[in-house]
Amino acid sequence: KDVLVEFYAPWCGHCKKLTPVYEEVGKTFKSDRSCVVAKVDADSEKELGGRFGVSGFPTIKFFPKDNKDGEAYNGGRSQEDFITYLNARCGLKRVAGGGLTDDAGRVEALDALAAKFMSAEDKSAVMEETVAASADLAKEAQYYHKVMKKVIEKGSDFIDTETSRLSRMLEGSMSDEKKDQFTVRKNILGAFASSSDGHTEL
Repeated sequence: KDVLVEFYAPWCGHCKKLTPVYEEVGKTFKSDRSCVVAKVDADSEKELGGRFGVSGFPTIKFFPKDNKDGEAYNGGRSQEDFITYLNARCGLKRVAGGGLTDDAGRVEALDALAAKFMSAEDKSAVMEETVAASADLAKEAQYYHKVMKKVIEKGSDFIDTETSRLSRMLEGSMSDEKKDQFTVRKNILGAFASSSDGHTEL
């Protein structure tokens, strides 16, 4: 796990000022098992603070999964600063509040194949090309292939119908994991929708 740690002291004014911001950052990444936002009371845990060279409060350190000594965090102290930093360091695409960015789950090479698919005469050939291109990618990338299969079976209206269905579902109550999964699917459908919007039938 990658871990961002704030070493604080309960009496520290700067720490108190940072608390609401840091709590929101924690909420933003709470559903990510690979990226943890933590706090340590280094005033009462003096030995731990000393081990990591904490001499003032707050001290913020980032502990990548491959560096247990940690490294100083020298970025800004706004919520956006922390989110941008953690997204870059942890390879994530979070927005404030815990949602995902509009491009989360999308892959540039597969977006290009989505555009090619929507305008292709031989959609099956492009679908096979997509299966090969997505084989070594994250599980979410397989959804490009599933969308192509559905478009071949049901027609290009599937894109709008499924996007609307996912949008309605995302408005309801569900686990963070499901919300992420459906958001990624909706994002990927967007690659097909923008291609079909720009395609002129002859």
